[in-house]
Amino acid sequence: MKISILFGTESGNSEMAAEDLAASLADTYETEIRDLAEVSPEDLREDALYVFVCSTYGEGELPNSALPFYTALSQTRPDLTGVHYAIFGLGDSFYTETFGHGSLKLDAQLKDLGAHRAGDFGRHDASTWEPVGEVAVAWFEDVLSSLQVNSNAA
Repeated sequence: MKISILFGTESGNSEMAAEDLAASLADTYETEIRDLAEVSPEDLREDALYVFVCSTYGEGELPNSALPFYTALSQTRPDLTGVHYAIFGLGDSFYTETFGHGSLKLDAQLKDLGAHRAGDFGRHDASTWEPVGEVAVAWFEDVLSSLQVNSNAA
């Protein structure tokens, strides 16, 4: 299985988490990392697992590097049936009204267009002071386990 890690960032934290995820997977999976600013909805294929790592910026918005991708999804509304993804959001629970809303918006849009989310929605809370990469790697291990359980049940 090919794993494509796509990050949306404002300050670089999502990119760092994406790099840590890729490093943890390098020996087992064909993995690539790309900034969402360089990805279009037409790039999404059924033969890969997409891992979106996305922060929240400002008042619960998507970071600048994720905006072109999100806007293209909203405008072109492609049929993403058959596309599988996992999503990990970065935020700070100090901002209770908007905690993780950037990634929540992206998740909702992907689901609305027919994509299937693998595993639980992952989340890092900057208020915990836990290293974001460590939290992302532990979360993705659970996502991979859920995929194996589901494929064994089929």
